[in-house]
Amino acid sequence: MKRLSSGTELSAGVRQPSYDRRELKPGIVHIGLGAFHRAHQAVFTQRALEAEFGPWGIVAVNLRSPEPVEALAAQDGLYSITTRSEEGDRSEVIGATIDWICAANDRARVLAALADPAIRIVTLTVSEKAYGLDPATGGLDRNHPSVAADLTAPQAPIGVLGFLIEGLALRRAAGIQPFAVLCCDNLPSNGKVVRRLVLEMAAIRDPSLAVWIAAEGAFPCSMVDRIVPAATDATRTRAETLLGCHDALALDTEPFLQWVIEDHFVSGRPRWEAGGAIFAENVEPYEKMKLRLLNGAHTLLAHLGILADLDYIREVMAVPELAAKARAHMEEVVTTLDPVPGIDLPAYIDDLLARFANPTIDHRNIQISLDTTQKLPQRLLAPAVDALARGQSGAASAYAVGIWIAAVKKRGTCDDPRRDAVLAAAAGMQAADPSASFFAIPGLFAPELVSDRAWRDRVNAAIGFRPKA
Repeated sequence: MKRLSSGTELSAGVRQPSYDRRELKPGIVHIGLGAFHRAHQAVFTQRALEAEFGPWGIVAVNLRSPEPVEALAAQDGLYSITTRSEEGDRSEVIGATIDWICAANDRARVLAALADPAIRIVTLTVSEKAYGLDPATGGLDRNHPSVAADLTAPQAPIGVLGFLIEGLALRRAAGIQPFAVLCCDNLPSNGKVVRRLVLEMAAIRDPSLAVWIAAEGAFPCSMVDRIVPAATDATRTRAETLLGCHDALALDTEPFLQWVIEDHFVSGRPRWEAGGAIFAENVEPYEKMKLRLLNGAHTLLAHLGILADLDYIREVMAVPELAAKARAHMEEVVTTLDPVPGIDLPAYIDDLLARFANPTIDHRNIQISLDTTQKLPQRLLAPAVDALARGQSGAASAYAVGIWIAAVKKRGTCDDPRRDAVLAAAAGMQAADPSASFFAIPGLFAPELVSDRAWRDRVNAAIGFRPKA
């Protein structure tokens, strides 16, 4: 069957870009060419271009793997998104991406793009672990592999911070204004975190560069939300039926789409609000809401699913006892939140539960369980600290942590940047205090939690829970 590309005739009813892609010029570099970006930021950018055309084409950069770059090149930058719900499947072709580079194969092209005055925004979806954040200090982890490499050879970067800093250094040397750095990863106050890490790393290289970035640059915070499962053969087969052609990059996703952005840019931005983006002076209440309610409950559900030998979140939600655990978690954790402008929190919880239960979305529990030690602090541990400070028990977060420990022990493995420490903790569990070896992992748990015997006992009580599907 023919492949999706420019000029391919598509089935009737497939939504396509309404702008002339031949006239689209670059304005955004996106680092992290994964499924989430393609179903989220690229969709918002397409909506913005349809509402108000401008030089906001995306140059997509993948740091390591060339495979998505090669697939995008073979399809002239086109791919499809299938929005799935009980009401049916709808397919749309996204065309906002106009160039694509694998940094591991062509560092020079990436740096040339970052130094190009036409590029005014760099967006990021590289996952929490890629930034080299030291969880104990909140600063730069100089032992992080890419951070260490880029400190040694700053003009030949391999990591996201290294590329940002070298790109900014090239712009400064050429007398070009910095680009705005828009982090879209699940870090609390993500713009502030990335700014802090960039300035710290830049100062090691050249203090005057850090001063220039601090004075001239912009690092807006943002909160992103959409459930985007990893693509499967079924995803591609479904897209082929809807499109009438083959799409190697096809994705399934849910109807829900949200982006809250701090409106702080140095040289303009697309009209992302045309796609429903919310611009706010303070993104943090939205971030905290999403991390603690959606992501925290997702982490709990995924590990409950692993314990129950279930593959997908929707299967976990189909078990009334387990779905009730998710609701109970959110109804307790919501008490640690401040009011969120424009959001009815009880209704938000109801909507989340309905999204998790969407029977057409195959979101794998193993996928959600990846890199859990990078996610625990903001999703489960921070609300526990806040709950204890308010005189509450923090029982919901303790339960979720215990379920994570039980799932690691059951599997006997994990995909995590701290894998060796986690597996050593699992191997060292003692019946009298089974969580003790996990609490001994350096820098993972806040001191307030390590010293709270009652909270740790709640974690221990949850470790023995064994759900039935």
